[in-house]
Amino acid sequence: MRVDPHPIHLTYCSNIHPGESWPEVLQTLERQVPQVKARVSPDAPMGVGLRLSARAARELLGRPTALPALRSALDARGLYVFTLNGFPYGPFHGHAIKQAVYRPDWCEPARAAYSADLFEILGALLPDAMAGSVSTVPGGFRPDIDRPAARLRMREQLLRCAADLWRREQDTGRAITLALEPEPHCMLETTEEAVAFFESTLLGPEALERMAALIGATRVTAEAAIRRHLGLCLDTCHAAVEFEDPRTCVDRIAAAGLRLAKVQITAALVLDPVTDEAVARLQPFDDGQYLHQVVARDDHGRLHRFLDLDDAIRSRAQGHHRPVAWRVHFHVPIFHDEPGPLSTTADSLAPLLAQVHARGLSPHFEVETYTWGVLPPSHRTLPLADAIARELTTAAALLRHTHGASRECVA
Repeated sequence: MRVDPHPIHLTYCSNIHPGESWPEVLQTLERQVPQVKARVSPDAPMGVGLRLSARAARELLGRPTALPALRSALDARGLYVFTLNGFPYGPFHGHAIKQAVYRPDWCEPARAAYSADLFEILGALLPDAMAGSVSTVPGGFRPDIDRPAARLRMREQLLRCAADLWRREQDTGRAITLALEPEPHCMLETTEEAVAFFESTLLGPEALERMAALIGATRVTAEAAIRRHLGLCLDTCHAAVEFEDPRTCVDRIAAAGLRLAKVQITAALVLDPVTDEAVARLQPFDDGQYLHQVVARDDHGRLHRFLDLDDAIRSRAQGHHRPVAWRVHFHVPIFHDEPGPLSTTADSLAPLLAQVHARGLSPHFEVETYTWGVLPPSHRTLPLADAIARELTTAAALLRHTHGASRECVA
């Protein structure tokens, strides 16, 4: 199967489908993903945003013939893998995860080892001449990792990953970028924090000297290697929760000369105004499984951050803050936006994608509504394959409008 390596590539993340072992993931690729393709791209290749747990990755690599067989099976179905989700390391569905999703963090060797497994897998699956991306935890959970010694440990592990990817490209011609994904309550919470981390920690003089030593090259080559193989994944839900202006956050990435390896097209919940009625309508979204961080803006424009939805609800009830608006980290379908005090940030997608296009920053786009199974029943009125297809169709329309992409380029 021939896939053009240069245009816009749109997919959805397979983390919406439960499955922690390799046989379970393979079943998803054989059954669920083709159902979506039949709806959105029956006659053209469709990209796959593959999520593999550490367990599934090890099982796949432990079978010598599995990777070539997988690529052949994907080719036969008109599918190709260009990006991996390397954020959740362990089980992701069916039980309370909360802040455990950030472990192991980038201070722990297991995170780097898992990422290296994903590099090996993606290198074997990438279509010829196409660059790949692997999204990952933005350091870790802020209370666990936000200290100088942890940042130095994180720097060392990320530079070693960049050196590994640099050597892989020298050997195979496969270019892969590891993309840190800012998220509320993580060490890298906002676009501004992520850019500052690159500028001060990953691209500072000590980092360049260390990278040059790792790859046996000059500092100029070392800097180019870091910028090529370490980058950012911009999740539009996360940015919206932080009240980031879409144009400003994209401009900041571009001005820093950083690689925007992937854009995750997602939407957050909005309460504006924060009334008793709106909070009551929001409570069914408190599923007990995932963290739903809240950023509240008060009538003076100040931001107040809460680790989880119940924390924000309790603080408001006790009168600790007087919010004008809430943004809630709950990935809701990008086609769902009802009027009233409980809505979504879907209307921020068009200006952000237009800015990404204007800057020529990223060819990789991924819809990531992994919360389908915990959405309130009133928001799950479509069969799953139809819901995913509707999100992809919505995203494709936005991309065609902002990028002028042909139908062949976008699922």
